[in-house]
Amino acid sequence: MRHERGSEPWRIGVLFSQTGVTAVIEKSQLRGTLLAIEEVNAAGGVNGRELAPLLYDPGSDPLKFARYARKLMVDDGVTTIFGCYTSSSRKAVLPIVERRNGLLWYPTLYEGFEYSPNVIYTGAAPNQNSIELASFLLKEYGSRFFFVGSDYIYPRESNRIMREVLHDQGGTVVGEHYLDLRAGPLDFKPVMREIREASPDVIFSTVVGDGTAYLYQAYADAGLDPAVLPIASLTTSEAEVKLMGNDVASGHVTAAPYFEGVGGSANEAFVRRYKARFGSDEPTNMCVEAAYFQVHIFARALAEVNSLDTDLLRPMVLGSKFDAPQGEVCIDNTSNHTDLWVRIGKVDARGAFAILRESTMPMHPDPYLVACRVH
Repeated sequence: MRHERGSEPWRIGVLFSQTGVTAVIEKSQLRGTLLAIEEVNAAGGVNGRELAPLLYDPGSDPLKFARYARKLMVDDGVTTIFGCYTSSSRKAVLPIVERRNGLLWYPTLYEGFEYSPNVIYTGAAPNQNSIELASFLLKEYGSRFFFVGSDYIYPRESNRIMREVLHDQGGTVVGEHYLDLRAGPLDFKPVMREIREASPDVIFSTVVGDGTAYLYQAYADAGLDPAVLPIASLTTSEAEVKLMGNDVASGHVTAAPYFEGVGGSANEAFVRRYKARFGSDEPTNMCVEAAYFQVHIFARALAEVNSLDTDLLRPMVLGSKFDAPQGEVCIDNTSNHTDLWVRIGKVDARGAFAILRESTMPMHPDPYLVACRVH
């Protein structure tokens, strides 16, 4: 077994957008990544060597994600990359990472139906959010759903899955609308007219980035009532709530493995450290948390093999467990996805998610929904 020697830092790539339409959430993922790196380094690094992040800003552009991934792996000699929020950016980076046998750590919920030996997926797969959310919404609000999403891979595929889940559980889709990722506030007003005409019981949103705030603001301007017709989402986190304001977000629902208000000493300590580092008004969220814990899992595996060689590192990552802020998580040996907790929260008047439902243990990932009827 080859080990890397010396006192040089461990160089790792970090690709999260600090500008562009998805910066609101990707900047929080960057903060979670940097916090974990700082914690590892403050504890002596990995085998006495610091983690040294090489950061680039892809500007919410999949083409730039691909360009910077290539630069990291070819010019900078990096083999491990932490990054990507949208599925478009992940799919842009994936061929480069596979071709050069690197390892991409992807801390974002996504549409499933993918496996790569060169990716560690630490965000939720559809069985860990969509299915439980559909069941909750059908019971609490009704069977008529209106889909609204950003126009790219994740929303369309996520809605395809949700449509099948609803079909299996007796629900129907009464309308569907997609908007450009760069859509502005005025673009969401016609959607509200469509929703009024369709008269759904639930709005299921897969809108991401700045558009999330525009959607919820258009909803509030239309005078709709979340107690009767909520916006339910897999992508609206505390970051987007902060962007749109508590009054606009209050009463709406999200399914996620993690909310800032989950109990437990690990999370309380994590939230304290995060706010001490980035500001008391900066909330944590599901994407921050995944970005954070995956760095610690990586650091533990690296300490064992003392090498950034993917073929040495990956076997140590697979099957590893970590006491994350959401609770104990585990990287699945067979799918490279992660056992995660399942929670449903509703935004309260303070802008925090009150947890309405949560699993009693982590849920095993089923990215291809083999155990479900959805295909």
